[in-house]
Amino acid sequence: MAASTVALALAAAALLGVAVLCVVLVVALRAERRSTAALLTQLAARVDLEVPASASGPAAAPVASGPAVAEFVITDLGLAREPADAVTVADRVVLGATLGEPLVRGLALAHGLRRALSAESRNRIRFEVRREVRRSRRRRKQEMKDAWRQVRAEDGSAA
Repeated sequence: MAASTVALALAAAALLGVAVLCVVLVVALRAERRSTAALLTQLAARVDLEVPASASGPAAAPVASGPAVAEFVITDLGLAREPADAVTVADRVVLGATLGEPLVRGLALAHGLRRALSAESRNRIRFEVRREVRRSRRRRKQEMKDAWRQVRAEDGSAA
């Protein structure tokens, strides 16, 4: 009875933790999506960008239109330009940029946890800990023997 109550409490706590984690991820993703959208609109306002009609995939790079600028100029922020039209960015690109890195991190963490908590890994760790404990016991035992020999040798030389 007590074991099932404890197991039920642990399951409820785990479920609550997963729910909190999901809420935090959703809030973080929404904030990141808003910041990404704001950054894209700022970039579109500063630079006149055109997406070629022939490119249909997400790997299509925007092409800058307008007069050619000298190669050594990094930005044309100070130059006067007419306002640019809104840049159309595919939803797949925004979603890939927003979810890409956190999703990869989450998957890597899940893989690492699954591998670390596997039975094989736990057995290997248990074996190594047991071996290290035995080694340290042997070393302490040898140090004690050496210390006793040294004390006996000092007592014998003093007499």
